[in-house]
Amino acid sequence: MIPQSETPAPVPSEVRRAAWTVVRDLLTVEHQPLPRMRRPRWLAYLPHCLVGYAAIFFSFLVTQQLSEHYQLRGGIPLALGLLTGASVVLTMFRPMGGFWLATGTTVWIAVLTRPHVTGGQTWPWLPGGLPAYALVLLLVSLRVAPRVTAEAVAVALVFTGGAELAFRPPQGSMSALSEVLVLFGVTGLLGYALRAVRLARGQLQEQETQTEAERARRTLLEERSRIARELHDVVAHHMSVISIQAQVAPHLVENPSQELKENLAGIRQNALEALTELRRVLGVLRSENADDPANPHHPQPTLADLDTLVDNVRAAGLDVTTERAGVRRPLTPGVELTAYRIVQEALSNCLRHAPGSRVEVGIAYGPHELYLCVANSRPTRPVQASPGAGHGLLGMRERAGMLGGELAAGPRPGGGYEVTAHLPVDPAETTEGAA
Repeated sequence: MIPQSETPAPVPSEVRRAAWTVVRDLLTVEHQPLPRMRRPRWLAYLPHCLVGYAAIFFSFLVTQQLSEHYQLRGGIPLALGLLTGASVVLTMFRPMGGFWLATGTTVWIAVLTRPHVTGGQTWPWLPGGLPAYALVLLLVSLRVAPRVTAEAVAVALVFTGGAELAFRPPQGSMSALSEVLVLFGVTGLLGYALRAVRLARGQLQEQETQTEAERARRTLLEERSRIARELHDVVAHHMSVISIQAQVAPHLVENPSQELKENLAGIRQNALEALTELRRVLGVLRSENADDPANPHHPQPTLADLDTLVDNVRAAGLDVTTERAGVRRPLTPGVELTAYRIVQEALSNCLRHAPGSRVEVGIAYGPHELYLCVANSRPTRPVQASPGAGHGLLGMRERAGMLGGELAAGPRPGGGYEVTAHLPVDPAETTEGAA
């Protein structure tokens, strides 16, 4: 009977996957520069300088040994010495690239020196090439994963053992595989330990940064909660009292006039609206995320609410006229809110500092900008002392600046005051808001 040929067993997928992982690890020559020293800063590049001096030293040492001990002539010793130093320098920036350059240079040196080996000379490693290669392995282990370091050490040991078993010259002293194993193993462990210490320090610093940020956030939340309590206990109380007094006042006067009733009703309505706005601000202050939809609050005002604002100011005794130009369209929420607050603050300033004046409010819609203008004439009644701190203009400028706009305020040539602002409008966002 003719024996049938046996089909070779397929290679398991785990083995293929492991082999592909090893090949990918060893052939990855990505840029990984040698880390600098953190402290002291003036010695940050000390490791780079030491490695550079070591590369120069090993270049001269390998060149001298090839010329004097192995009798190589011409430019070959110099070229091999320069390649040895270049592999050390390259490892500072591309670890695996420098490793393969050092391995290739070592193989080339072993091939060229084998015919010239005499009694007492080591092979395949030169006395100067072995520590240079160990330095390369140390630099590699400082940047790559421990698995890759073990693979690189295994490649060096396989090269050494294969050369000694297959190409051993009859003369000369062989490089002891056990000594090479100990040297490269200690080098890999030292690099692994230094790398672990560096990574641990980096993680500790990152944790300290996160802790500091968390501490700052907690302090901010505590301060915001304190401000919210102060506003609730003081401002909200007084506004509630004003609202109740305005509601009760008509009943304390016999036959109150209709104008008095309307004024008191306007005072009560403004107090209630102020309380609503105050509750919204308190909700924002007490929330960790002001945009959290789970924290319901009153909708932000927009330019569509400007008529109501103007009516309230007129009811307070100020002559206000409005004028709009351009194609009126909805804008992004940030632009709408900023424009509304600027006009609101400007009208409040007119009430405080220019009683009885005539105020003109102008809004112009441009293709890429929104223009605002609030101008008042000379006051016709005495100006009362205002308890404000003068932060209104600063707040308006900050609101405009956050959107990349500008705000200008100053007296008018003919008397009065004028506030002008232009706010940029992103065409894409404007289109989206209009949709």
